[in-house]
Amino acid sequence: MLRRFVPFVVLAGLSTFFLFTVFQRESWRRLPQSVGLGEAYGPVEDTKAKTSPGLETSGRLQDERLGQLAKGAFREPKVESNSPYSVGLTKPAGSNYTKCLVVPRLREESTNWIEEELGDMLESGLLSTAVYVVNDRSAPLHPPKNKGHEVMVYLSYIIDSYEQLADTNIFMHAHRFAWHNNELLSTDASLMVRNLSPERVARDGYMNLRCHWDPGCPLWLHPGAVTENFLKPEEWLIADSWAELFPLDPIPSVLAQPCCAQFAVSRERILATPKKRYMEMRDWILRTELSDYLSGRVFEYLWQYIFTASSVHCPSMSACYCDGYGLCFGSPQSFDYWFKLRHEYNGYEEELRIWQAQAVLIETARQRSSTGKLVGEEPLEVPEAGLNKWLMEKMARVGKEMEDLKRNAFELGRDPKQRALEAGREWGEGGGL
Repeated sequence: MLRRFVPFVVLAGLSTFFLFTVFQRESWRRLPQSVGLGEAYGPVEDTKAKTSPGLETSGRLQDERLGQLAKGAFREPKVESNSPYSVGLTKPAGSNYTKCLVVPRLREESTNWIEEELGDMLESGLLSTAVYVVNDRSAPLHPPKNKGHEVMVYLSYIIDSYEQLADTNIFMHAHRFAWHNNELLSTDASLMVRNLSPERVARDGYMNLRCHWDPGCPLWLHPGAVTENFLKPEEWLIADSWAELFPLDPIPSVLAQPCCAQFAVSRERILATPKKRYMEMRDWILRTELSDYLSGRVFEYLWQYIFTASSVHCPSMSACYCDGYGLCFGSPQSFDYWFKLRHEYNGYEEELRIWQAQAVLIETARQRSSTGKLVGEEPLEVPEAGLNKWLMEKMARVGKEMEDLKRNAFELGRDPKQRALEAGREWGEGGGL
């Protein structure tokens, strides 16, 4: 049944070994977010963006799997969608777009954050909600069965609202804060909804709400793989299910998009597929023998195929933030630089945590013994005098620079021409966002 998501805090500065061990033990859903990687897989040409002088490309300091990027030894080709759909039409500059936020929740879960954080948008009539209670058949909105995680609700909304869809349809989970939400928007779902550009959704037709590639891009699932991957059981399941879901289409060699089943779709793109097809997909969820969990996992990397007819959808991360949410750093390199600072800040923060833990142990030892030892323990390491103050000063300096850059990025994002440049699209006077 629809799982609860329990957010967790990932300590900064974890070693490569620890990350590798976690990756082996746990599913990718529990991995930390990507550390930067702005355009590590192929940036927008520097000449197309306003570059801040003196900033170096960085942010490629993540786990062992991406370690080569920090040395500049590895670059994937740029990966985009090869969707056959034409660019969607936007409204005249200054026009409003209606939005509907579609959310599945358990009866015992609260989605009060929507009213509390987005109340002004609801009152204006530009934002409406469709909150489905998956385990309460007496609720005004509920799916025919609580199966397939968010898939059942997403498809039910499309079927139920097919004739009266909003301009922009936003599909999200019930929790406000989650590791897979966008870091530069404080992993806050309400900020993602508030800052989401309906123009980008209208042009692209489909937009994955997560800008960070990891996990999910550039090459994630290989449905034709001959060796089973226990971390990705859906890889084989998709191959087995493909003929039922897409009987006229060959199985793609790769399925990829940023995780985690949160996206926005324009009305026109939803209507490009007959209502009957959505009903057939929902019927598949209802009758498949796959479990609730596995049937939901199958669809996680099918949404981009359903709405773009492309098996791979990995847009530029910096352009996603800029054109999609109005956070424009000027260039992929400047975008990466912010994440370099974030990595540096996390390193200082972890050092300070260790220093404070050592100080507590020393104080405890002094209270128990005049020898500076705890019973049965080795001599304790004395924390370096003054290091804590130095670390806090470094954190304050780096933190201020991060906030200044972020504030400037929001300001730069007000310029529609800049958003067009960083997205690599044409722009003309009066073109709006």
